[in-house]
Amino acid sequence: MKYVLDTHTHTIVSGHAYTTWLENIKWASENGIEVLATTDHGPNMPGGPHLFYFNNIKALPRELYGVIHLRGCEANIIDFDGNLDIPKRTQENLDILLASLHDVCITPGTREENTRALINAMNNPLIDIMGHMGNSYFPIYEEAVVKKAKDEDKIIEINNSSFKSRPGSEATCIKIVKLCAEYGVKIVLSSDAHVSLDIGKFPISHKIVEEAKVPEELILNTDKNKILIYLKKKGKLSDLSLD
Repeated sequence: MKYVLDTHTHTIVSGHAYTTWLENIKWASENGIEVLATTDHGPNMPGGPHLFYFNNIKALPRELYGVIHLRGCEANIIDFDGNLDIPKRTQENLDILLASLHDVCITPGTREENTRALINAMNNPLIDIMGHMGNSYFPIYEEAVVKKAKDEDKIIEINNSSFKSRPGSEATCIKIVKLCAEYGVKIVLSSDAHVSLDIGKFPISHKIVEEAKVPEELILNTDKNKILIYLKKKGKLSDLSLD
């Protein structure tokens, strides 16, 4: 299975990543990535960028070196009501919005509280992708979250970086992937790259979806138009014409 897009990557702007936007998009163009999302951390992440960065992100070109660029953010869920660390006006300025739980931005709660945080976040129509929900620091009721994603047409990310940086993620991700296949929920494999060399690489995520026999139509990485159509249906990417 060939993968042509990566919806979760970071630049030096995130404060703990190591390559620039230009280096990332150049690497993507040389390694078969047709759509690249830049999703630097929201401002509540220690070392993260100021809101001005996201408010001005349309200064980055839509396309460079033959790669379509999605201007995004990995926003932090900051409470169990599902609120994010960027305001609605800033969210509306983005092409793609990920929402994730990070233990430096919210203290992990009970299984019920963590589940509630994700479910409440999914009530936000501007959020597109739910990030690294396999994180063992935040135990959840997987089926409840996957069913909510189906109801709200959210994409669930299978984050390849988690298998190294968030020990214990694999077992939960396997459960989530099987539930996505059962309920027909869209999946995207992501690198969560913090250096350009990792962009477009998700071998463990690939293995998990392959073993779960997830139908290809649910995996958005296999055709650039899958993610672009999804975003355009939500009123985003008005400046982009599809092939």
